[in-house]
Amino acid sequence: MGSEQTKSVEVASMNLSPEAVASGGTDEEKDFERHGSLQAGIVVDPAVEKRVLRKLDRRLAPLFALLYFLAYLDRSNIGNAAVVGLKSQLHLTEEQYSTAVSVFFATYVVFELPVVLAMRRLRPHILIASMALAWAVVTIGTAFVRSFGSLVACRVLLGLCEAGFFPCLSLYITMAYKREEQGLRLAYLFASSSLASMFGGLIATGITKVGEVGNLQAWSWLYIIEGLVSTVIVPFIFLFLPDNPSKAKFWTPEEHAVMEQRDIQRQEYLGSQVFEWKEVASAFCDPKLYATALIQFFQDIILYGFSTFLPSILKLGLGYSSLQAQYLGVPVYALGGISFFSAAVLGDKLRLRGTLLFFMDLFAIIGYILLLSVKSSGVRYFACYLIAIPLYCGPGLNEIWVNNNMAGHYRRATAIGVQQAIGNLAGVVAPQVYRKAPYRLGHWASLVSGIISMCLIAAQITYLWLMNRKKEQILNGKREDDRRITTGESALEFRYVY
Repeated sequence: MGSEQTKSVEVASMNLSPEAVASGGTDEEKDFERHGSLQAGIVVDPAVEKRVLRKLDRRLAPLFALLYFLAYLDRSNIGNAAVVGLKSQLHLTEEQYSTAVSVFFATYVVFELPVVLAMRRLRPHILIASMALAWAVVTIGTAFVRSFGSLVACRVLLGLCEAGFFPCLSLYITMAYKREEQGLRLAYLFASSSLASMFGGLIATGITKVGEVGNLQAWSWLYIIEGLVSTVIVPFIFLFLPDNPSKAKFWTPEEHAVMEQRDIQRQEYLGSQVFEWKEVASAFCDPKLYATALIQFFQDIILYGFSTFLPSILKLGLGYSSLQAQYLGVPVYALGGISFFSAAVLGDKLRLRGTLLFFMDLFAIIGYILLLSVKSSGVRYFACYLIAIPLYCGPGLNEIWVNNNMAGHYRRATAIGVQQAIGNLAGVVAPQVYRKAPYRLGHWASLVSGIISMCLIAAQITYLWLMNRKKEQILNGKREDDRRITTGESALEFRYVY
């Protein structure tokens, strides 16, 4: 086949009009290309692409959402176990309980970056399935602890087993979806963590009514049941999670071609698939990395303090019974999940991340002020709903933000790993400030964290705006091009998301 004939076939397969080919693309296509969404003149058939996205969502979204639901459930169920007998049977003091919650993050934080960097080499389906099986076994084992020391040991092991799990899922999403598609898909994960908090309370409530069975108290059965459920999902991960979403066996030839075209469109964003230490080093030299990591830390102070201790806040801080504390927390968590899902969809549509988060954090600020200044239990319970609005939006939108603004696979993997590692240090801090009812120290710490986070978000938005303006000035010939690196996110076509 001659070169002209080959070109005609390629043009037809890409659904380009003859006028677009002759002029180098329509105005819309040129504008799209300038902003980093088209490369090499490739346009994907929208109808086929929608079909591909639907299939991706059917294959990945339920699996990832269920995985994160179970991981979050197994990690956070200590909060529900505490109010249904764990603390009393093990004779834990408030300090010991807080330590048991915190120590999970000792191993979790240390191993996040190495695990996410190794995901491609170790193959995602093997790595993620292995982590799920390991944390399920440890969760079941926790049911049989009978001392503070053995509880701490199980929490340390659980942190090791779950380390890198969420960063791996987040990185995998960037391999499969475009920047403007990632918010909704990451929202599935955070919505599932909200469901885990909701159902954790409901499960604990149901098990409490059953009471002691087979010489095991209700809190032990809570761990056994949730651990066994986690083991069920392992074979599905191993069998059905493709290592490379573009080369999955479930694509038709036409769909496979579209996935390859999407990868070419995103070449600057995806970057090299070969590991190089200079990619890791370049991420550590980027100020965006440290800004996003600090934002994550302060947002996680709010998330871990509130989500883990909400049953205790409702029981000991607001005066509700154990049963009331469990079911009153359900609608609070539900609002948090709905809020993040809505924010993620809106963020994808408007291409906004940090800007949305800045304004949503205002609800948490008002909520903590009410918790600290009002004595009415009803008003303080209402304050919990205000705090829930940005509860998952904080870490979630910030995670999408760094995914969108770091180009190159291993630069992005490094940024995700470091962001999550520093952010999850909040898991060590939060239990230490939420030691004693009525938890005023914890509420003050969360209030200050929200204010600092908003300041950092504003600074990050300003920095990204200046970087985009610099690229515009270079493109328009108003500024000398002094870039040392011209690929990846440094490319003039790449635009940072606010």
